[in-house]
Amino acid sequence: MKKRIFSLLMVVSILMLSLAACGTKEDKADNNKDNKQETQDDGADKFYIGGIGPITGAAAVYGQHVMNAAQIAVDEINAAGGINGALIEYRFEDDVHDPEKAVNAYNTLKDWGMQILMGTVTSNPGKAVKEETHADNMFMLTPSGSAPEVVQYDNAFQVCFTDPNQGKASAVYIADKGLASKVAVIYNSSDVYSTGIYEKFAEEANNQNFEIVSAEAFTDDSNSDFAVQLQKAKDNGAELIFLPIYYEEATLILTQAAAMDFKPLFFGCDGLDGILGVENFDTALAEGVMLLTPFAADAEDEKTQKFVSAYKAAHDGTVPNQFAADSYDAIYIIKAAIEKSGVTPDMSVSDICDGMKDAMTKITVDGLTGAGMTWSASGEVNKDPMAVIIRDGQYTSAD
Repeated sequence: MKKRIFSLLMVVSILMLSLAACGTKEDKADNNKDNKQETQDDGADKFYIGGIGPITGAAAVYGQHVMNAAQIAVDEINAAGGINGALIEYRFEDDVHDPEKAVNAYNTLKDWGMQILMGTVTSNPGKAVKEETHADNMFMLTPSGSAPEVVQYDNAFQVCFTDPNQGKASAVYIADKGLASKVAVIYNSSDVYSTGIYEKFAEEANNQNFEIVSAEAFTDDSNSDFAVQLQKAKDNGAELIFLPIYYEEATLILTQAAAMDFKPLFFGCDGLDGILGVENFDTALAEGVMLLTPFAADAEDEKTQKFVSAYKAAHDGTVPNQFAADSYDAIYIIKAAIEKSGVTPDMSVSDICDGMKDAMTKITVDGLTGAGMTWSASGEVNKDPMAVIIRDGQYTSAD
């Protein structure tokens, strides 16, 4: 009898200890709430800015430059005392240029405590993530996601030109500079970035002094052999081929054109920035390639040279590309909007967003990628484009 009572007491004791250790669901929720509040209190004097972009995969050169340049801007601002006395905590997540991974990255940053998003870097991930930021009413400034859909909602803004603006500006530039009378286009019909630029380019070409003699598409599933597109351009006497595409496909087009002894002028947009860094690509084939961009690393103004020097010093002599300049500007644009709005780190994500999106239509920023940049409520930036040309393996100003 004593043994049975003792055994019963032991079972009851073990059960009580187990309940005490595990706690109820309500206890866990309260503890998690307390821990989260403690974390927020510890960082109450900091703005938590997250970034999303490809730092691995095919578009990695874009994301790496964005991540690195934003860090330089963050370090400069923190060293100068922060934003109205509040420092910046910065974290960047890889999306491998994939929409689903970009949403996962967004959720990871939310769990970290992100209050403001500097991203995404590319358009397709941006189209997915903008739905998340809209649902959360989180302020979003993309440095280089150029599709109009990325800034569909009033919480999202761009540092770069939209795709339609790039297409129109390219057509105007080609005409104004008299670069060609017969133009061919090779574009990616499965990519929103490429088709958006092409459609506006073709529309504006009707108002200019050149003719589009061929417009040939490829898709993500057929992006390695461009013999048909190049032959059609050659047969129709194209003097210039417009490439509203990313740099990896462009290297293949340049290589295959050289094999055909076809030597038109090649002209692209910001997607070609990075072409000189592709492994095993003969950069001599890019000699004379032009691209529309708001940044040239060889510009002689003090602001550009200071940034280029800082970037090269931090990254083994690597010259920053336009995407780096976009993200450097993005951090300073965020700073300007915070200062104009007067928002503070202890405010909710939604309240910070409401203050900043109102401030964005009232600020003017002189940056690396444009002087006197302003923004409309649609999220689009207002600034002047410029072009660069590749000479001796370097991007140099074409103007």
